[in-house]
Amino acid sequence: MVSMRSGLSAPLLAAILATAFNAVTTGPVQAQAWPAKPIRLVVPFPPGASNDVLSRITAQAMSPGLGQQIVVENRPGGGGIVGSEVVARSPGDGYSMLNIQASFVANAALRPRLPYEPIADFAYVGMMARGPLLMVVHPSLPVKNLREFLALAKSKPGLVNYGSTGTGSHNHMATELFRRMAGINIIHVPYKGAAPALTDLMGGHIQLVMTSLPSAMTQVQAGRMKALGVASEKRTSFMPQVPTIAESGVPGYMAEFWWGLVVPVKTPAEITARLGSELARALQSTELRQSFAGEGAEPATMSGEAFQRFVSNEINRWRKVAQETGIKPE
Repeated sequence: MVSMRSGLSAPLLAAILATAFNAVTTGPVQAQAWPAKPIRLVVPFPPGASNDVLSRITAQAMSPGLGQQIVVENRPGGGGIVGSEVVARSPGDGYSMLNIQASFVANAALRPRLPYEPIADFAYVGMMARGPLLMVVHPSLPVKNLREFLALAKSKPGLVNYGSTGTGSHNHMATELFRRMAGINIIHVPYKGAAPALTDLMGGHIQLVMTSLPSAMTQVQAGRMKALGVASEKRTSFMPQVPTIAESGVPGYMAEFWWGLVVPVKTPAEITARLGSELARALQSTELRQSFAGEGAEPATMSGEAFQRFVSNEINRWRKVAQETGIKPE
């Protein structure tokens, strides 16, 4: 029986107790209801490129396990900075994700000030995919392999012009690392994207480009470009006949494209972990693997904690390359 010594009437006290009970019991139910609406996945680049395509494939594969659709939103600008800031400043409610890739690291390595902190402002969900860079040259260059290219470049400094997708871009920094490790003098010609650089390569205006597999594979097969090496640690299954750069005269060299997912740092740990587990599950899909192959990428499962360490190490690695080679952002 309820005591009346409190001065409250029995009906009023019962109502207070019922309200308190509801607050206690409905809290966990509400927390468990996530996700209750579609989740936004921001791609900080225009539609159509590998970043966008891989994100859409992954979003489609993750959605069934979450019970909600993941909607890709393209927010290009600033080489990926604009979209990254959008997510860094979003509420940590589990409804905003960001696709990050090698350019995320390049921006952090080159720019001492960004409108977000690449490590501190994000919680890391996991890696999504990896894909090697491919070194291609114009067919008229009188070399059959990378060793012959290195000999030519050393005998005629400044003969080779190489194209990039822009000053400070990932493939610019990757080529500068190659130039430094190989001890050669080749000249940088920046372009606004891979397409114009590869067009000029096929036209004979430049002699070398470090690019993604899908960008060049068809042209290599058609004889419009010559592949000299892949920048991955091991040969790629997509072009197993092409040796790695490391095994062809530049030991220890490695540069690759990679992609992964992060969320705002204030996102609850249990939600971040749930997204990570759904990502890992999606990456086991045979259909997803086949779709990734079309973009020259392979699924790469990495926990959020390991992915954060990877990104931090990559920032330090490429920051050192930028300092040693004198690369500065445009």
